[in-house]
Amino acid sequence: MTAGVSYTRCRLCARRCGVDRTRGQTGFCGTGSRLRIAWAGIHRGEEPLICGRGGSGTIFLSGCTLRCFFCQNYQLSHGNLGRDTDVSEFADICLMLERKGAENINIVTGTHFLPSLAEGIRESRERGLTKPVVWNSSGYESSEYLPLLNDFVDIYLPDLKTLDSSLSASMFGVSDYPDAAARAIKEMAASRPLLRRGSFLVSGLIVRHLVLPGLLENTRAVLAWFAENVADRALLSLMFQYTPPAGPVPQGELQGGQGERGEWKRRVSAEEYGRTLAMLDEFGIEEGFVQEPSEDAPPCLPDFSLPDAFPGGLAYPLWFYGKNQAEGAREICSQEICQQETCCQKIDHYQTRHRQARHRRTGHREIYDQADGM
Repeated sequence: MTAGVSYTRCRLCARRCGVDRTRGQTGFCGTGSRLRIAWAGIHRGEEPLICGRGGSGTIFLSGCTLRCFFCQNYQLSHGNLGRDTDVSEFADICLMLERKGAENINIVTGTHFLPSLAEGIRESRERGLTKPVVWNSSGYESSEYLPLLNDFVDIYLPDLKTLDSSLSASMFGVSDYPDAAARAIKEMAASRPLLRRGSFLVSGLIVRHLVLPGLLENTRAVLAWFAENVADRALLSLMFQYTPPAGPVPQGELQGGQGERGEWKRRVSAEEYGRTLAMLDEFGIEEGFVQEPSEDAPPCLPDFSLPDAFPGGLAYPLWFYGKNQAEGAREICSQEICQQETCCQKIDHYQTRHRQARHRRTGHREIYDQADGM
């Protein structure tokens, strides 16, 4: 285990639960001390600089330190769907993703497994991994362990969900998310300069913000903070993919400091989309990405109970928690997933098709011109 960092008296995220996960205790994240993974594969729905030409080698972990009620990965963040693995199998997955052409290793929601992931990336590097590592997180990081992230992370991809402490307390059960996330993002910006190689990012920070229906003042505050604090060192990714959850939603108690109330049973409207784009001009934000929303498009939610978890060919599975349990990180057979298509044929097919479809539905539109050296 990484020196000085462990699962005993766990303080890995900003909740600092203090439980001993090595003895079967679980904190808010709901996980023990064994690395738990649900799905890994080539994902083509991330920002263009993350996907590049080959797609992002995405690894979805189980559990979460926030558990947003509207999480698109609800089965993982709330249900802990997945399988316990070890550091060597994680390294096997990373190397498999690189062999299949992934532009990077994209670790999704890994804060509560930081010691294992640091060790796993170290082993992967020793065994020949060359691709950059993406840290795809909620932003709710412990400042105590950010230096350890800098030892193995090349690209930071955090959320900045809100800067409103009352809204944070209502949504996540903690009022300190705004302070913790803002502090972490500033440190990420300082440690990773933007650097592009060809069509993808090899170093830097992209800050994501999900626009929520009825809470545009929340978005305004986030964009103002971004413009003032990190716009000269980071890119913005403005997301409109909020989908009303299938289960119960809060009834009125989630109110922001500006008196706004989230309208959780609908998507972001075209009028809200237009007002949000006007904020980009208002704050002079010219570099980043914007998703193209659609109020009428069918839900694009993953189903992690299936190997082919993502609808519309958004991603191609290479490892699945329900497969190969006795054999470790052997690639899922293409005949099981692709029927009559080979692995590479399926990847190429969706690469072309999604570049055409993403602009209309849920993809990212670049809002800036990239210089060769960023």
